[in-house]
Amino acid sequence: MTQSYDDMLQPAELEENWQDDANCLGVDPDLFFPERGASTREAKEVCRGCVVREQCLEFALQNGEKFGIWGGLSERERRRIRRQRAQAARSIIGA
Repeated sequence: MTQSYDDMLQPAELEENWQDDANCLGVDPDLFFPERGASTREAKEVCRGCVVREQCLEFALQNGEKFGIWGGLSERERRRIRRQRAQAARSIIGA
């Protein structure tokens, strides 16, 4: 069995690949890191139709991103997903 090009890439290179296709490429990063209490609506709108939204969200979840909008979700929304995943993992281990 031969390896594909993607299989041979290092993780950092794979991360760059998905980021190259992101809707936010070239958008002012400040939009995705609003001041406390400011609206996240515009940033989430950029994310809405993004083809790499799931990869972006997973990157943020795996890397513990604490600030900003990633994959169309705020930190509070990502914390909820992490809690749900941890709870599901505990229930699997306890079963």
